[in-house]
Amino acid sequence: MFIATAPTGIEPLLIAELAQWGATDAKPMRGGIQFRGSLETAYRACLWSRTASRLLLPLAEFPVDTAEALYSGIHALPWEEHLAPDGTLSVEFSGVCPGVDHSHYGAQRVKDAIVDRFRAQCGRRPSVDRQRPDLRIQVQLRDNQAIVSLDLSGDSLHRRGYREASVIAPLKETLAAALLLKADWLAIAATGGPLLDPLCGSGTLAIEAAWIAGDHAPGLLRDHWGFSGWLGHIPALWNRLLAEARERREAGRARIPPILASDHDPRAVRAAQLNAERAGVADQIRITRRELTTAEPPSGSPGLLIANPPYGERLGDQDQLASLYAQLGDRLKNRFTGWQAAVFTGNPELGKRMGLRAIKTHAFHNGPLDCRLLRFRVEPEWFVNREAANQRSQARALEQAVEQGAEGFVNRLRKNLRHLERWAEREGVSCYRLYDADLPEYAVAIDRYEQWLHVQEYAPPATVDAERAHERLEQVMAVLPAVLELPAERVFLKVRQRQRGTSQYQKQATQGQFHPIHEGKARFLVNFTDYLDTGVFLDHRITRQRLGELATGRRFLNLFGYTGTATVQAALGEASHTTTVDSSATYLDWARRNLELNGIHGPQHELVRADCRQWLLWARERYDLIFLDPPTFSNSKRTPQSFDVQRDHVELLRLALRLLAPGGALVFSTNHRKFKLDREALADVRIEDWSRPTLPLDFARNPRIHQCWLLTVAS
Repeated sequence: MFIATAPTGIEPLLIAELAQWGATDAKPMRGGIQFRGSLETAYRACLWSRTASRLLLPLAEFPVDTAEALYSGIHALPWEEHLAPDGTLSVEFSGVCPGVDHSHYGAQRVKDAIVDRFRAQCGRRPSVDRQRPDLRIQVQLRDNQAIVSLDLSGDSLHRRGYREASVIAPLKETLAAALLLKADWLAIAATGGPLLDPLCGSGTLAIEAAWIAGDHAPGLLRDHWGFSGWLGHIPALWNRLLAEARERREAGRARIPPILASDHDPRAVRAAQLNAERAGVADQIRITRRELTTAEPPSGSPGLLIANPPYGERLGDQDQLASLYAQLGDRLKNRFTGWQAAVFTGNPELGKRMGLRAIKTHAFHNGPLDCRLLRFRVEPEWFVNREAANQRSQARALEQAVEQGAEGFVNRLRKNLRHLERWAEREGVSCYRLYDADLPEYAVAIDRYEQWLHVQEYAPPATVDAERAHERLEQVMAVLPAVLELPAERVFLKVRQRQRGTSQYQKQATQGQFHPIHEGKARFLVNFTDYLDTGVFLDHRITRQRLGELATGRRFLNLFGYTGTATVQAALGEASHTTTVDSSATYLDWARRNLELNGIHGPQHELVRADCRQWLLWARERYDLIFLDPPTFSNSKRTPQSFDVQRDHVELLRLALRLLAPGGALVFSTNHRKFKLDREALADVRIEDWSRPTLPLDFARNPRIHQCWLLTVAS
């Protein structure tokens, strides 16, 4: 009798595998499959099973109600028939009983019983080796029964020996193989059909697919097994099975169809390439860096597209994933007609965003997560009207949110929308703040960017129950698509917290998606996922408009230029020359792209990467118009000292004013809520307060969103 362990959902596949090697009386049990067979059957299961986690040989089962009973039962077993006295062992123990309340003590009692028997029988005792023992012993206490087994597999069978490099949350090799088998990959590969994984991570699905198609035994790379030092091991039999497996591997290489794997993350691509080389299939798998939206089928017959999208642990992650599922569905319908597809997801509801009806759904567990394998036939009759489905889903979500207490938020949102839509249409404004914590219990800021929404959750204070705050945020995200009649994938969420140092410049994600929006005559690129801010500060809309009006025929300097939106407005206002200074290469490249989007080119539009304070010390050019919008605080690694706008603004303004040409003007702005301009230290400068005049209507509820002044110096 043997036991092959496996996670829930894999049992039918494992039974089918075992039957190939002569197993009989196979039946499911908790945690795997119990079966009968010869030692050769067990060896083949170790070497060839793609889905089993471990292969156990049960030795005994006896009642246990005390620690002494556990010791006695173990001591009575003939361990000298399984292990040499000078061998090594390790014990894995699980379960509890009276007197044994944790696994470490249970394992200790088992070990003591074994070595005491060896001393009594042989005069010598084995030692403990937890890494590569000659004998790995497993003891489970269940319902006051001890089940004692030898672990013939040693390490878990998912450890194939090829994973040199990894990424976050890699898919176990056994689970990857199970998904491929359930998705009919073996039959597709037999007809020469290709396979594509467009979200390949470290390449596990692609490598397992190559091994399945090429008849590669999954245990062939391993050099140590749980039976290696077992006295019941028959080396001649094992060596014959190894030789047979090597012959089948060589013969099977020619049968591997085209396999493609891609990922947008270069680290994942490198990991997949290293693992494919280690697995011996680097020549059979084409691995490239590619965006999901550009995935293409290879020429020839249809095949299988299989993907394991990220699951997303936070609410904001899952909302962003809706867009990824929609993109995957669109790509399948547009480019992969006639193919089969399989998507393994920990978010089954997101599968509905694909716009395809699943022909079959299979339940699996990925660790503690309850997951689903969604299988699709990419044919028009299986396509779903996503818009109609979304509308039904949104209506249900809205109704449920109202039932849970969100009616006040819904009413306020609709009131704001009626008021601001009329104003925006009258003023020609397409991007504006729709809601800003109007109701304290719904502490979010909601910005509309044409047909997208950007939601920022203000981190709740410690006095607010975290679970209740999360429920309200879920209500917000459920309500918004329905009230604004937008697809859920166009609603993006971030948690906004107080930023210190360089954290405001650090990436939050790596999707790399930019969307063009309009502001008057200008167009700007915004990014809703990768950074804390989107690339456009909406409260500066009027300030940018005024800069454009003042810039005509003038030399314009934009300090702390960020994504260059003020520079674009100045250039469109026919500034004769613009200079944009920022220490971030990322933001300067973004500024360049914004300029190009508006048809602004040429050497008269300079982009300078430098620390603004250091640059001001040596700059000699004069400018007619300067825009200075520094961060509240900065502690960049590229500069020797920190910057605090309250502490350092006079020095900074003096340096900038030094570059003003006669008759020039400097516009100074800050978003520091408690900032106080030191007018006494600037007594020789004419100062005009622009704070109120540059406050847009959509920010009127929060008049301290920014402060702004126009500074000029007497000739």
